[in-house]
Amino acid sequence: MVQWMTAGRGIVHCEMPASKGKQHGLQLWVNLAAKDKMIDPNYQELEDKDIPKIHKDGVSVSVIAGESMGIKSPVYTRTPTMYLDFKLEPGAVLHQAIPDDWNAFVYVLEGESSFGSPNGPVIGANHTIQLGMGDGVSIWNKSQGLCRFVLIGGQPLNEPVFQYGPFVMNTKEQVMDAIQDYQSGRNGFERAAGWQSDPVTLE
Repeated sequence: MVQWMTAGRGIVHCEMPASKGKQHGLQLWVNLAAKDKMIDPNYQELEDKDIPKIHKDGVSVSVIAGESMGIKSPVYTRTPTMYLDFKLEPGAVLHQAIPDDWNAFVYVLEGESSFGSPNGPVIGANHTIQLGMGDGVSIWNKSQGLCRFVLIGGQPLNEPVFQYGPFVMNTKEQVMDAIQDYQSGRNGFERAAGWQSDPVTLE
C-alpha cells in the first residue's frame, strides 16, 4: 500500500500499523517549497493492486512516484519526486534515467548488486548508496539471488530548512509561529485539541 500525504497547514496525523504479524514499511519525508508550506493538506492512497507495475528481462518495478520503464505513477508529488521499488533477478541489468540535476539514492532491501559498472562495488542489504549528479544509474545483479531495492530521487529546492519536532519550515521564526498556531488551535489546527486516531484493521 502507498500512502502519500502532503502535510501543508494545520494537519495532525499518525501512522500506526494495525495488521497482525510481521510488517515492513518505509517512510520518506519530502520537503515542500516555501511557497507551498501553508497549502491545504492532501492525501493519496493506492492499494497494492493499483500501484503501476511492470516486469521485463528479469527486472520488476513498482512505480510509487515518478516514471520507469514506460509506466508512470498516478501519485501527484508537489515537489518533483521519484520513488521506485525494483526487483532484479540473477543476471538482470537495470539502466534507470534520473534527471541530471536531481539528488538521488538507493536503499538495498534484499540481496546484492553491483552499482555503476559490471565490476563496480557490490552493495548488500541494509545499505544506502548516495548517487552523484548525472543522467541515471546502472545496476547489475551478478549474484545467485534476487536483489530488491528502492531508488528515490527528487529535485533540490535549494532553500533553507529549519526543523523542530514535527514542524519543518524555512526559518526558526516560522516554526515558532506554527507551534503557536498548534497550541492556540488556529490556522488549520482548530480540531487538533480533541483529535484522536481511529485504528483501521487491515485483513
